[in-house]
Amino acid sequence: MHIAELSKEQFSGYEVVFSYVSTAYYDLRMRSSENVFSLELVRTPCAPVHKEFTDQLFAAHWDDPKAYGLWDGKELRAILEVTPENWNNRLRVTNLCVQEGFRRRGYGTLLMTRAKEIARAQRRRALILETQSCNTAAIAFYLSQGLTLMGLNACEYQNDDVQRHEVRLELGCLFESN
Repeated sequence: MHIAELSKEQFSGYEVVFSYVSTAYYDLRMRSSENVFSLELVRTPCAPVHKEFTDQLFAAHWDDPKAYGLWDGKELRAILEVTPENWNNRLRVTNLCVQEGFRRRGYGTLLMTRAKEIARAQRRRALILETQSCNTAAIAFYLSQGLTLMGLNACEYQNDDVQRHEVRLELGCLFESN
């Protein structure tokens, strides 16, 4: 098993399929008054829900993305893609995906460790990524990797994200100032 950088020429447009089943979500409860805004995310059980979507490596809207593959022999089992956010000196994880059937073997941890190493080597102040409030397995994994909630967007995907329990969450970790 080894991690290698994926060439943009060979992997540009490579489809990454994200698929998961969730049996819970984080319910966003918002309250506001003249002096206080209060947000609460409450883990709530639900009937199993299957989610699947596809992304592509090296999308044109990212600035200078780099992708890495975790190889098991000649088989690509997991992918990490990162891109710098130079305007605020963060490194964004744009894709992190471990093939179904190969999860819970430490592959995600190896790739998150690589992302943190890259961020530190580039002297970034933070590592950041996006997930959804319904992807509780991913949230648990990111928390286990030392990431914490950095923010959210209650209408990122559609106007009813809160009602659909699919709120965009930004998770990340901060590094010492350079």
